[in-house]
Amino acid sequence: MSANENLGNKIKEFWPKNGPSTREVEKYIKKYSKEKIVIKCGGKVLLDSALLNDLIEDVVILKKLGLTPILIHGGGLGIKKKLDAQNIESKFIMGLRITDEKMITIVENVMIEFNKKIVNALEKKSCKAKPITIKKNNIIYVEQESKELGYVGKPKRIDIKLLKEIIKKDFVPVITPMGLDDKGFPYNVNADTAAGALAKSIKSRRLILLTDVGGVLDNNDKTVSEINTSQAKELINNKTIHGGMIPKVKTCIDAINNGVRAVVIIDGRKPHSVLFELFSDQGSGTLIRK
Repeated sequence: MSANENLGNKIKEFWPKNGPSTREVEKYIKKYSKEKIVIKCGGKVLLDSALLNDLIEDVVILKKLGLTPILIHGGGLGIKKKLDAQNIESKFIMGLRITDEKMITIVENVMIEFNKKIVNALEKKSCKAKPITIKKNNIIYVEQESKELGYVGKPKRIDIKLLKEIIKKDFVPVITPMGLDDKGFPYNVNADTAAGALAKSIKSRRLILLTDVGGVLDNNDKTVSEINTSQAKELINNKTIHGGMIPKVKTCIDAINNGVRAVVIIDGRKPHSVLFELFSDQGSGTLIRK
C-alpha cells in the first residue's frame, strides 16, 4: 500500500460522513500542515448544541491532521439574552455594543460560561484545551475604543509568548474576546476584531470567521465567493456591507494588510463548514485576499 493510500484510509477512520470528499483532502493537508489557523466562532454556533458539536469535531480533526487551530469565541447572542432578562437595553455604534460598568460584569460572566462549554466539549473528545480569560491568563491588552462606547477596548498588544507556550504544550487555546487596559480594568472586545489581532500577531495562515450568514452579500443578497481588499472597502463605502458586518470586514482587510495570507467569512450554521473551507475545492463563504 502506498503512503498516500495509507493516509487516505487513516483519515477515513475519523472523517465525518457529511464532510467534504476525502479525495480532495490530501493536497490540502500538505498545504496547511503545521500552519496556525485562527477560528472565531459566534452567533448560533454557540447556542445550538448540534452546530457546536460539528465545530468541535472539525477542530479535533484539524489537530489530528497536524494543523494548529486557535479558537476565539464571541458571545453576542448570549449577552443579549442575559441583558433582555434583566430589561437592560443594548445600544450600538457602528456594530459595537455600548458597554457600561454593570454590563461589563454580565459580559464577563457570559464569556466565561461559553469558554467552559467549548473547553469541556474539546476535552470530551480527548483534545487538550486551555481556557484563556482575563481572570486566569490574559493575553489581550487594550485601550479604550471611545468614550461613547464605555468599556469597549481595541487590542493594543497580544502576549504572543504565553500563547506560544500554550500551543507548544499541545493545547488548543480557547480565548475569550476580552482584554485589560494599563490599569487592569476589563474591557469587552469585538470578537472579530480580537480574532484579527490574534491572527496578525502570530501571522496565521488563515483567519476563519464563523457567522450566521453565508458570507459577504452583494446588492442582490447573493454570497460573494471571493473579493480583494479594495473591493471590500468599496462595498463598505457604498453601504452594501453594513451593521455588524462592518467590523468583520474591516478586521479582514486589516489582517490581510498585516501578514495573514487569507481571511474567510463562512456560515457556521452549515455542518462542518470549517472542513469544507480548508479541505475542499469549493470552499465555503467569502474569501478575502489582498
